[in-house]
Amino acid sequence: MRTAPKFEKVSFEIFEENGSRQTYDGLKLPRRATSKSAGYDFFAPTDIDIAPDQTVTVATGIRAFMPDDVCLMIFPRSGLGFKYRLRLNNTVGIIDADYSDSDNQGHIFVRMTNESDKPLHIERGTAFAQGIFVRYLLTQDDDVTETRNGGLGSTSKQQ
Repeated sequence: MRTAPKFEKVSFEIFEENGSRQTYDGLKLPRRATSKSAGYDFFAPTDIDIAPDQTVTVATGIRAFMPDDVCLMIFPRSGLGFKYRLRLNNTVGIIDADYSDSDNQGHIFVRMTNESDKPLHIERGTAFAQGIFVRYLLTQDDDVTETRNGGLGSTSKQQ
Protein backbone atom coordinates (compact mmCIF):
# COMPACT_ATOMS: atom_id res chain seq x y z
CA MET A 1 0.00 0.00 0.00
CA ARG A 2 1.29 3.44 -0.93
CA THR A 3 1.63 5.84 1.98
CA ALA A 4 1.51 9.33 0.44
CA PRO A 5 0.44 10.68 -2.96
CA LYS A 6 3.07 11.66 -5.51
CA PHE A 7 3.24 12.70 -9.15
CA GLU A 8 5.60 11.43 -11.85
CA LYS A 9 5.83 11.72 -15.60
CA VAL A 10 4.69 8.73 -17.62
CA SER A 11 7.49 7.20 -19.70
CA PHE A 12 8.34 8.87 -23.00
CA GLU A 13 7.24 5.67 -24.78
CA ILE A 14 3.71 6.17 -23.41
CA PHE A 15 3.72 9.94 -24.03
CA GLU A 16 5.28 10.03 -27.52
CA GLU A 17 2.08 9.33 -29.44
CA ASN A 18 0.75 12.57 -27.88
CA GLY A 19 3.82 14.79 -28.15
CA SER A 20 7.46 15.30 -28.98
CA ARG A 21 10.58 14.66 -26.89
CA GLN A 22 10.93 18.43 -26.44
CA THR A 23 7.39 18.66 -25.06
CA TYR A 24 8.01 15.66 -22.80
CA ASP A 25 11.26 17.09 -21.44
CA GLY A 26 9.47 20.36 -20.62
CA LEU A 27 6.62 18.75 -18.66
CA LYS A 28 6.15 20.22 -15.18
CA LEU A 29 4.85 18.09 -12.33
CA PRO A 30 1.69 19.42 -10.65
CA ARG A 31 2.28 21.62 -7.63
CA ARG A 32 0.36 23.81 -5.23
CA ALA A 33 0.58 27.57 -5.72
CA THR A 34 0.49 28.44 -2.00
CA SER A 35 0.95 26.65 1.30
CA LYS A 36 -2.82 26.64 1.86
CA SER A 37 -3.89 25.63 -1.66
CA ALA A 38 -5.98 22.46 -1.76
CA GLY A 39 -5.36 21.84 -5.45
CA TYR A 40 -2.23 20.82 -7.31
CA ASP A 41 -2.01 22.83 -10.53
CA PHE A 42 -1.62 20.92 -13.79
CA PHE A 43 0.38 22.87 -16.36
CA ALA A 44 -0.25 23.02 -20.10
CA PRO A 45 2.35 20.84 -21.87
CA THR A 46 1.98 22.95 -25.05
CA ASP A 47 0.06 26.06 -26.07
CA ILE A 48 -3.66 25.26 -26.03
CA ASP A 49 -6.14 27.17 -28.17
CA ILE A 50 -9.84 26.50 -27.67
CA ALA A 51 -12.38 28.32 -29.83
CA PRO A 52 -15.88 28.94 -28.49
CA ASP A 53 -17.80 25.64 -28.21
CA GLN A 54 -14.65 23.68 -29.10
CA THR A 55 -13.45 20.64 -27.18
CA VAL A 56 -9.80 19.63 -26.74
CA THR A 57 -8.07 16.73 -25.05
CA VAL A 58 -4.82 17.46 -23.26
CA ALA A 59 -2.33 14.64 -22.68
CA THR A 60 -0.69 15.87 -19.48
CA GLY A 61 2.15 13.32 -19.44
CA ILE A 62 1.50 12.97 -15.70
CA ARG A 63 0.55 10.01 -13.54
CA ALA A 64 -0.40 9.98 -9.85
CA PHE A 65 0.44 7.44 -7.16
CA MET A 66 -1.68 7.40 -4.01
CA PRO A 67 -2.82 5.21 -1.12
CA ASP A 68 -5.58 2.71 -1.85
CA ASP A 69 -8.23 4.78 -0.05
CA VAL A 70 -7.47 8.02 -1.92
CA CYS A 71 -8.54 9.31 -5.33
CA LEU A 72 -7.43 12.36 -7.28
CA MET A 73 -10.23 14.66 -8.43
CA ILE A 74 -9.48 16.90 -11.44
CA PHE A 75 -11.23 20.26 -11.94
CA PRO A 76 -10.67 23.23 -14.28
CA ARG A 77 -8.86 26.17 -12.71
CA SER A 78 -11.45 28.45 -11.11
CA GLY A 79 -10.51 31.54 -13.12
CA LEU A 80 -10.83 29.71 -16.44
CA GLY A 81 -14.19 28.28 -15.42
CA PHE A 82 -15.41 31.71 -14.38
CA LYS A 83 -14.11 33.69 -17.38
CA TYR A 84 -14.57 31.11 -20.15
CA ARG A 85 -17.08 28.64 -18.71
CA LEU A 86 -14.34 26.11 -19.30
CA ARG A 87 -15.62 22.75 -18.15
CA LEU A 88 -14.30 19.25 -18.08
CA ASN A 89 -16.31 16.96 -20.30
CA ASN A 90 -16.72 14.44 -17.49
CA THR A 91 -17.52 17.34 -15.07
CA VAL A 92 -14.97 16.07 -12.52
CA GLY A 93 -12.18 13.68 -13.40
CA ILE A 94 -11.75 10.85 -10.91
CA ILE A 95 -8.35 9.16 -10.92
CA ASP A 96 -8.39 5.90 -8.95
CA ALA A 97 -5.41 4.66 -6.95
CA ASP A 98 -4.94 1.64 -9.24
CA TYR A 99 -4.97 3.73 -12.46
CA SER A 100 -1.19 4.20 -12.16
CA ASP A 101 -0.84 0.42 -12.61
CA SER A 102 -2.76 0.36 -15.91
CA ASP A 103 -1.41 -0.36 -19.38
CA ASN A 104 -0.99 3.37 -20.09
CA GLN A 105 0.89 3.94 -16.79
CA GLY A 106 -2.02 6.00 -15.49
CA HIS A 107 -1.49 8.78 -18.04
CA ILE A 108 -3.89 11.57 -17.03
CA PHE A 109 -5.82 13.20 -19.87
CA VAL A 110 -7.99 16.28 -19.45
CA ARG A 111 -10.81 16.75 -21.97
CA MET A 112 -12.42 20.18 -21.75
CA THR A 113 -14.79 22.48 -23.62
CA ASN A 114 -14.80 26.27 -23.91
CA GLU A 115 -18.48 27.11 -23.43
CA SER A 116 -17.96 30.87 -23.72
CA ASP A 117 -18.32 33.09 -26.76
CA LYS A 118 -14.64 34.07 -26.81
CA PRO A 119 -11.52 32.12 -27.81
CA LEU A 120 -9.27 30.85 -25.04
CA HIS A 121 -5.48 30.71 -25.32
CA ILE A 122 -3.50 28.91 -22.62
CA GLU A 123 0.26 29.29 -22.90
CA ARG A 124 2.56 26.34 -22.41
CA GLY A 125 3.49 26.05 -18.73
CA THR A 126 0.35 27.85 -17.52
CA ALA A 127 -1.88 26.15 -14.95
CA PHE A 128 -5.14 25.07 -16.59
CA ALA A 129 -6.53 22.36 -14.29
CA GLN A 130 -6.15 21.39 -10.65
CA GLY A 131 -6.18 18.10 -8.84
CA ILE A 132 -7.25 17.49 -5.26
CA PHE A 133 -6.45 14.27 -3.40
CA VAL A 134 -9.48 13.02 -1.46
CA ARG A 135 -9.73 10.15 1.02
CA TYR A 136 -12.92 8.10 0.63
CA LEU A 137 -14.81 5.43 2.58
CA LEU A 138 -16.21 2.02 1.61
CA THR A 139 -19.51 0.53 2.70
CA GLN A 140 -19.57 -2.29 5.26
CA ASP A 141 -20.74 -4.79 2.65
CA ASP A 142 -18.22 -3.83 -0.05
CA ASP A 143 -16.78 -7.05 -1.44
CA VAL A 144 -15.12 -6.03 -4.72
CA THR A 145 -12.03 -8.09 -5.51
CA GLU A 146 -11.54 -7.27 -9.21
CA THR A 147 -8.39 -5.46 -10.31
CA ARG A 148 -7.85 -2.95 -13.09
CA ASN A 149 -6.82 -4.43 -16.41
CA GLY A 150 -6.55 -1.37 -18.62
CA GLY A 151 -6.44 2.39 -18.82
CA LEU A 152 -9.06 5.11 -19.22
CA GLY A 153 -12.61 3.78 -18.81
CA SER A 154 -11.50 0.22 -18.10
CA THR A 155 -13.34 -0.25 -14.81
CA SER A 156 -16.71 -0.16 -16.60
CA LYS A 157 -15.55 -3.01 -18.89
CA GLN A 158 -15.12 -5.44 -16.00
CA GLN A 159 -18.79 -6.15 -15.44
